[in-house]
Amino acid sequence: MENLDGTIIVTATQRMARVFHVPVADLNITIAAYLLALGIFIPVSGWVADRFGARPTFAAAIVVFTLASGLCAISTSLGQLTAMRVLQGAGGAMMVPVGRLVVLRATTKDDLINAIAYLTWPALVAPVIAPVAGGVLTTYASWRWVFVVNVPLGIVAFFFALYLVPRSERDEHLRLDWLGFAMTAGCLAFIAGGLEIVTFGNVEWLAVIVALGAGGALAIASVQHLSRSRNPLLDLTAFNLPTFRVTNVGGSLFRMAIGAAPFLLPLLFQEGFGWDPVKASLVVVPIFVGNIAVKPLTTPVLRRWGFRTVLVTSGLVAGATLGLCATFTFGVPVALEVVVLLGSGVFRSIGFTAYNTIVFADVTTEQISNANTVTSAIQQLTMGFGVAVGGLALHAGAPIDHLLGASGRGAEPFAVAFLLIAALPLFGALECARLPHKAGSVLTAPPRGAPPD
Repeated sequence: MENLDGTIIVTATQRMARVFHVPVADLNITIAAYLLALGIFIPVSGWVADRFGARPTFAAAIVVFTLASGLCAISTSLGQLTAMRVLQGAGGAMMVPVGRLVVLRATTKDDLINAIAYLTWPALVAPVIAPVAGGVLTTYASWRWVFVVNVPLGIVAFFFALYLVPRSERDEHLRLDWLGFAMTAGCLAFIAGGLEIVTFGNVEWLAVIVALGAGGALAIASVQHLSRSRNPLLDLTAFNLPTFRVTNVGGSLFRMAIGAAPFLLPLLFQEGFGWDPVKASLVVVPIFVGNIAVKPLTTPVLRRWGFRTVLVTSGLVAGATLGLCATFTFGVPVALEVVVLLGSGVFRSIGFTAYNTIVFADVTTEQISNANTVTSAIQQLTMGFGVAVGGLALHAGAPIDHLLGASGRGAEPFAVAFLLIAALPLFGALECARLPHKAGSVLTAPPRGAPPD
């Protein structure tokens, strides 16, 4: 639910704009509000879980998210919808990181690959399914159903949370680092807001520069405060671990590229090829098929070739498949496009699982809460930034294409945009190549009691 709701309303914006009597571009504020709320509240999720207990926090987050979804569905104005999207984002910011924290605390190192593979699957599926689900619900029902579907799912999830999530100790005397919270929340909000402006129709570049500059300055100040504070909101010592540091940097580049593709592809098919929204979204489904098809092989692949080889290979292939998307033209057979997207889905799935697993390889039990919170913030924001980065690449595509002597119209700017995006996972692969050869080997050892290979 949390991953879907980041972008599912994109296909419904035209219908919503007519209902609210506002320009379509104004609906971008609802996506920005959701991502901003995620950025603001994720850093404090670890403290809330430690202070009040993981099960109460997780269950309450589901209630907030589900209630906000219902209120989104009955909103009668853009202002009401935006406010409810902020509430939705606040619930999601507690729901996903705390849920993963529960799993990490209950999982041994030798079973972490399998556990993370299951946790990774929704993040892979959501950006691909969102355009299809949004298009079908909007076309054959109403845009309000984009939010209504969360209500029964949330109710079921709430009761499962009460039944399945174990009780955990709570530290009632744990104090909140208010200054750290304000600084990190402001940093993430400015950066998320600045990148989100890029997706608007008429980009205010001065606003983008100011927002990113403020976010960068707050980021530096936040790191300095968190490093010196006796009781920091986030303990950054996990960045001293090579596996944690390198995979967060390389993984961020990988996620941004992967997050940009489901945004650019439907736009290419609709604006460049003139396809209808349903057909455009259905052609992206092979990515989802590739994600699922390779999932049973992910653990054997990691155990056979190791994390460094898999991370570097998945980054190189992901960059290559995105580069091939630049060759998509109206005359290219759809079957060939399907093959490319299927291959992209396979390697993005393997890469996601590898990144999301090795990041915790050397993290100690004492560091797990803070490491999970930091990683959750980075992962949520970089996936969300994928859309913004895709929009930025598309904005750059037209003038670059024009400089190269083309028209700067039609599908040509998309080709430039895909080539720019393709460079991100390649740089991520270079970062992962710095890992030791046996990095993450503690996770790929045969499970206890299993015969040796």
